[in-house]
Amino acid sequence: MGHREDLLEGAKKCLVEKGFVRTTARDIVNASGANLASIGYHYGSKDALLTQAFTALAEEWGDSFVPDVAGEGGSLERFRSVWEGVIDRQEESAPMWAASMEVALNRDRMPQLRELLAASAGEGRKGLIAAFTGIPEEELDERDIRTIGAVYQALVTGVMALWMFNPEGAATAEELTEGMRRVAEALAKNKDEDPA
Repeated sequence: MGHREDLLEGAKKCLVEKGFVRTTARDIVNASGANLASIGYHYGSKDALLTQAFTALAEEWGDSFVPDVAGEGGSLERFRSVWEGVIDRQEESAPMWAASMEVALNRDRMPQLRELLAASAGEGRKGLIAAFTGIPEEELDERDIRTIGAVYQALVTGVMALWMFNPEGAATAEELTEGMRRVAEALAKNKDEDPA
């Protein structure tokens, strides 16, 4: 591996161990074996590097369970299967979610980092749509990303936050699937009754 890759791996390690706020450029250098100047040369800034590291962790997290997803795209079986993958990997993905919450809670102190992460949100939404629906990412348009992707992103973020705060009381894949089934039935019923 070269310095660029070493820095990325070091930054991922620091994110998991220390989070965004407490990670310094020197921490990354120590974890990667690279030199301090290489952060600016390869990534522009420590925050840009940490954002890349966060994105890489999120992609690795998604890649870790998507191949095991069962069921036809858009089905309740697939919905449950995705949630089983998310929840089964909750413990290993908790540091990534904690880092995400850290940025959200410190948004005024970390505006550049927040902007960088917000810019990568569309890619995350595409990945979630593909996981839940089976639609290839390259077939998704902006409306899909801003609507369907937003719903899945809100669900995943909310569930992971609940798991971080109260793992014993957080919903299971079965409960989430049953809840979604009931919501969908209520929406369909109300749509049929709505003359508009």
